[in-house]
Amino acid sequence: MMEFLIFVGVLLALIIVILIKSIIIVSQSDIVIVERLGKFHKELSGGFHLIFPFIDMVKSVITIKEQLIDIEKQQVITKDNVNILVDGIVFLKVTNGKMAFYNVENYKKAISNLAMTTLRGEIGGMYLDDTLSSRDSLNSALQIALGDAADNWGVKIMRVEISEISVPSGIEEAMNLQMKAEREKRAIELNAEAQKVALIKNAEALKQEQVLNAEAIERMADAKKYEQIALAQGQKEAMNNINEAMAQNINAAEFLLAKGRVEAFLALAKSENKDKILVPYESTELIGALSVLKEFVGKK
Repeated sequence: MMEFLIFVGVLLALIIVILIKSIIIVSQSDIVIVERLGKFHKELSGGFHLIFPFIDMVKSVITIKEQLIDIEKQQVITKDNVNILVDGIVFLKVTNGKMAFYNVENYKKAISNLAMTTLRGEIGGMYLDDTLSSRDSLNSALQIALGDAADNWGVKIMRVEISEISVPSGIEEAMNLQMKAEREKRAIELNAEAQKVALIKNAEALKQEQVLNAEAIERMADAKKYEQIALAQGQKEAMNNINEAMAQNINAAEFLLAKGRVEAFLALAKSENKDKILVPYESTELIGALSVLKEFVGKK
């Protein structure tokens, strides 16, 4: 009886152990790799699963969460033979647990080493200035290069970030001096450009002023020309009237001469100079002129 109880107890214990071994609860963020008799059997995703104990074995638990791999700081030589220190970060995610487990010994270490090698190759083909100013293009190139290899390992490269690029102190000092020289050069160029624009504007203004002056002179000349033409036309008409009057009256010429003499005499008489003495050159001519005027007026 005792032996039977012992046998039953051992059998129950064995059944309990088998049940425990056959039940697997997988987290939602993990993938479990199961082998049957040493050969890949299946992947178990999140949830409750049953396997055959001692026949099926759990070989690996792989997380499917996004992971971060730090690329150790390393010395890299640029295309223009400058030694710089570079480090970065790779973000990845396992998409195929079977490939990640069977196709590579350690996918994290493999990607880290591949990232270092690829980083050396990419920076080795770039000049220092391009390396410092083209981080986005460098990140994209690294992501593409790593992604092609990581696909064979069931891993997807989410993104690559170059976190720091350190240059030697001597190179950094030279770059600062170069940047200062570039800024000064740019300032001189901007100043020269401003002076050039100012000179061009002044020249344009002077040209416009000269054009306006020329137009004003031309208009004034046209106005004087028109004035002279009008004056000449008026004088011509006046002469025609005088000639017509002289043709009609023989005393008209003498009347005009007499009128001019009288107007000149009156002008002298109105002068404010008290010491003046008016003595006609020919008194008889003045008297004659007055007579002509009287006679001409009387005829009118």
